[in-house]
Amino acid sequence: MTLTAPDPAPAAPAGRLGGRWLTDWRPDDPDFWTSTGRSVARRNLWASIAVEHVGFSVWSLFSVFVLFMGPEYGVDAAGKFLLTSTATLVGAVLRVPYTFAVARFGGRNWTILSGVLLLIPTVVAAFVLQPGTPFGVILLLAALVGLGGGNFASSMANINTLYPEGKKGLALGLNAGGGNIGVAVVQLVGLLIIATAGATQPKLMLAIYIPLIVIVSIYAAVAMDNISSVRNDTGAAKLALRDRDNAIMSFLYIGTFGSFIGYSFAFGLVLQSQFGRTPLQAAAVTFIGPLIGSLIRPVGGWLSDRIGGAVVTAWNFVAMALCTVVCIAASGIGSLPLYVAGFVGLFFFAGIGNGSTYKMIPAIFRRKADLAIAAGTPAEEALMNARRISGAAIGLISAVGALGGLLINLAFRQSFATTKSGTPAFWAFLIFYVVSVAVTYFVYVRANKSDELVTV
Repeated sequence: MTLTAPDPAPAAPAGRLGGRWLTDWRPDDPDFWTSTGRSVARRNLWASIAVEHVGFSVWSLFSVFVLFMGPEYGVDAAGKFLLTSTATLVGAVLRVPYTFAVARFGGRNWTILSGVLLLIPTVVAAFVLQPGTPFGVILLLAALVGLGGGNFASSMANINTLYPEGKKGLALGLNAGGGNIGVAVVQLVGLLIIATAGATQPKLMLAIYIPLIVIVSIYAAVAMDNISSVRNDTGAAKLALRDRDNAIMSFLYIGTFGSFIGYSFAFGLVLQSQFGRTPLQAAAVTFIGPLIGSLIRPVGGWLSDRIGGAVVTAWNFVAMALCTVVCIAASGIGSLPLYVAGFVGLFFFAGIGNGSTYKMIPAIFRRKADLAIAAGTPAEEALMNARRISGAAIGLISAVGALGGLLINLAFRQSFATTKSGTPAFWAFLIFYVVSVAVTYFVYVRANKSDELVTV
């Protein structure tokens, strides 16, 4: 890959939207980081987590709404999987433009705007989510809910620019984990509503989340900054698209984050469809997996900072394959406790893998920058290019990875439509995880021993 020098950072953000702009940002300078950078980065990180958290909750609304949709809605299991698939698809596609919106509008400005945009699906839901609404209208609502899925890409791209290389793993893990936990929280809110008000009051969720959206958007306006040296860089995106590691890491992220979001949306519906759980019984279990997967994600980044993202990722896919075998076996003998244990194990290791794969991305491009420096490229130029390209890659990889959630929901939809069971889908997932083990080992772990370019 050819590294090209970016234009010098502007002294002032001419031609940009208003807001607070930082014109001097050098996170890889130890003195700057200690005196100034660390406190600013932390302030931005917590606000970013808050907005991303609510974004994930909104994106996951249909994982809860389907539990409220009884026979009076006239939607069968296949139709419900189509609703969750639609929300997943739109959220995944939006991650591409959201990635570049940070550079176009500024991290602070875009975080505020992307937060306010979450009012669209929640306000619409307050009017249309009720029995008698045509399925096409509910499907359109599911598409609008996908707005919450884009926040992750812009948030991660922004945090990637704020932290030095040695701190990225934990920072990205905290940012992503804090967002991911929004899935569990919205499902826990759904459980509390079903347990107290019954399974006919989904709009009570909106009475909670509409004010919360306003609060976190204001928080972002107060606490965050824009960075003037981060700009819309189609050159970086083109370089990332041409880089083979971008494609490989996208594939691996399908297996980690795609599994997390796909299982998060499908878990409760699978319990209802295969084991005949009531909405309350399903909701009482559904939130556990996403909660564990979210809380453990920073640990994946932390481990990767210490022993290497590739090693953690490879062993993680082994564990996910074993958990899939448990689900297949439990389905065969009709054991709900064993089935739930296998499913929760998948969430646990998907969370670890989310952190480890995301740590691999900036590490790969930092390694390439080190080789460029060794070949004579000025250090500042090489490191700036690494941040540019890894930031673009993070957004692109997050978009492709989220499509894994779509594939999982479509696989379950087809599996239940043809066999009334999720077992055939799990066999497909098992094959994918085994292939992912092989790809991670041969491309990254073994390469680490021979000092190839892709070493992480």
